[in-house]
Amino acid sequence: MKNISIITEFVLLGLSSDPQIQTVLFVLFLGIYLLTLMGNLVMILVIRVDSHLHTPMYFFLGHLSFLDLSFSSVTVPKMLQNFLSQKKSISVWGCITQSFFFTLSGGTEACLLSAMAYDRYAAICHPLVYTMVINRPLCIVIVSIAWTMGFLISLMNSLFIHKLHFCESNIIPHFSCELPPLFPLSCTDPIVNEILLAVSCAFLGLLTLPLILFSYSRIISAILSIRSSKGQAKAFSTCSSHLIVVLLFYGTALFRYISPASGSVLERVISIQYSVITSLLNPLIYSLKNQEVKAALQRMLKQQKCALG
Repeated sequence: MKNISIITEFVLLGLSSDPQIQTVLFVLFLGIYLLTLMGNLVMILVIRVDSHLHTPMYFFLGHLSFLDLSFSSVTVPKMLQNFLSQKKSISVWGCITQSFFFTLSGGTEACLLSAMAYDRYAAICHPLVYTMVINRPLCIVIVSIAWTMGFLISLMNSLFIHKLHFCESNIIPHFSCELPPLFPLSCTDPIVNEILLAVSCAFLGLLTLPLILFSYSRIISAILSIRSSKGQAKAFSTCSSHLIVVLLFYGTALFRYISPASGSVLERVISIQYSVITSLLNPLIYSLKNQEVKAALQRMLKQQKCALG
């Protein structure tokens, strides 16, 4: 019989093996992470403090900011540690735990973006009944469903990955423990895990994408029917920021999970886009393109000046 040695830890190859490049990457991603923390925490604080932003749209946006904090914090701290460490290892249990929270954050964010698209559709296409249809109790239910869906999808995939035995190569050609790069390292057949992940992604896509496509097709139709160009610009400004966020997140995530895992540099760059860069850009997009958020920030700064003065 062939001797089998069970792996207890993985080695994350990261983005580069050159020490000088790793130092540059450490400074770069540390800056990105600090800006992500600051931007999303400011968004959460402004939405919570300013009564003008106690609306369904900003209720969802507050949860999106919290998800972006979680999404970035799942992967970036370990990445930063590995940039400065010669031993770029992570335990098997640590890797599975990271993949659980990564899938939880990503799945929940996909559901939340879908809910935000429907919220913009209701606000623009049915403004007279919007406040009656989209109320706070319904928003709480929608957000709870989004978190539940993300948790269930993550839990199912994590439970099945515990059935795999890792006993051959322990090198992950990636900077984090996403599920696709783990499957080729198993010495037991991962076909069930691959099917489960594919079904989970398909289910999540079929659950969220049709609602997003329907909402934005109706929004664009409603905007084009507005006769004045000023009215069109005002209506489009309320949803353009969300559309940018959706394209950034869904475009890169779908490409990553539809294509087979190859361990290429392009694959890692795409993963950085939806797991790191999107979390940085979301608060910037919503604050720079949204007049209500700008006004709320100005009011908060004035209150701080008055308090200090």
